[in-house]
Amino acid sequence: MTARRVLIDSDTAGDDALAILLASLSERLNVEGVTIVAGNAEFDHEVANAKYTLELVDAAGDVPVYEGARKPLLKSHETAEYVHGAGGLAGLYPDPDIPSADDYAAEFIVETARANPGEVTLLCIGPLTNVALACAREPRLNDLVDEVWVMGGAFHAPGNVTPAAEYNFWVDPDAAKLVLRELEVSVVGWGVCMESSVLRGPDIERIADARDESAYADFFATITEPVQEFTRHEQGIDGVTQPDSLTVACCLDPEIVVESGTYHVDVDEREGLTRGASIADVDGTTDGEPRTRVIEEVDGERFRQVFTDALVAGDPEKSIR
Repeated sequence: MTARRVLIDSDTAGDDALAILLASLSERLNVEGVTIVAGNAEFDHEVANAKYTLELVDAAGDVPVYEGARKPLLKSHETAEYVHGAGGLAGLYPDPDIPSADDYAAEFIVETARANPGEVTLLCIGPLTNVALACAREPRLNDLVDEVWVMGGAFHAPGNVTPAAEYNFWVDPDAAKLVLRELEVSVVGWGVCMESSVLRGPDIERIADARDESAYADFFATITEPVQEFTRHEQGIDGVTQPDSLTVACCLDPEIVVESGTYHVDVDEREGLTRGASIADVDGTTDGEPRTRVIEEVDGERFRQVFTDALVAGDPEKSIR
C-alpha cells in the first residue's frame, strides 16, 4: 500500500499531539508537514508542542513545522488550557531546539497543493483559520488537494464549549464557514467523538501498564491527566476523549467509518449563543449544495485498537493488517 501524503493543520495541545503521533507512526500516512494555528494554547506553546511530539517519534528531522495564524480571522481568541492543562500539555513545557520552517502555513499549504495536484490530503485538527487563508490565496484549492479531513462541529449533539458549538468551529466560525463553502470536506464532529473516541478503564490501563516500555504510553499518561479530570467533573465521563486521533484514524483506515452522509453544511459565524453552531441540512430543505461528508458512525472498537496499538507497540496497523 502506498502511503497517503498528508499535511496536518493543528493547534497542538494534548489530543492534537497524540493525533500527530498516531499519523507519524502509521505506515499508511506520510506526514510531510505540520502547520500551526491559534487554538488550544498560547501559540508559541503549540509550536513547541508539535516539535516535541515529532521528536518523540523521531520525525523532527523529516517533518517541518510551519507557523500560521496567531488569531482567528475576525473573532477574539480564547484558549482551552482549562481542558488540556498549562501550555496545552498538562504543564509540560517542551523547548525543542528545532527551528520553524521559513514559509507561512497557508502559503505552504497552497504551494504544496499546486506542486502536487491531487496527491496531498489535508488533515485539519484545529480551528480552520490557516485553511481559510489558503482558500483565499488559491481559489482552485479544492481541485488541487486529494481529500480534506476536519475534526470540528457538532452534528445531532450538543457542543463542548457551548450548548451549540464544538471548540474548533467556535474559535473561528468565519473560517469554518468559508472552508465548508469552498472545499469538499469529510468532517468528524463532536457527537460521534463522544460516542466512539472515548478511552475508558481497560484501554487506559493497557496504556498505563506499558509506560515503562513505551515512551508513547508514558507521554499519553502524562498529558491526559487534566483532560481526564475535566471530562469526569465537567462532562460526567469516566474516560478521555480523543477526537483528533479519531479523525486521523478515519483517514488512515477507511474501515473505521461505518456510516456517513453528504449534506449541505453551514456554520453560524454570528456572535452570541449560537456562535460556531454547525447545521447539516439532512432533509434537503435548503437550496445549498450537499458537498460536506459528515461521519455519523464509526467502529469505536477498531479505533481504540488502532490507537492503543500505536501507543503500546508503536504500530497502529498491528491488528488491522
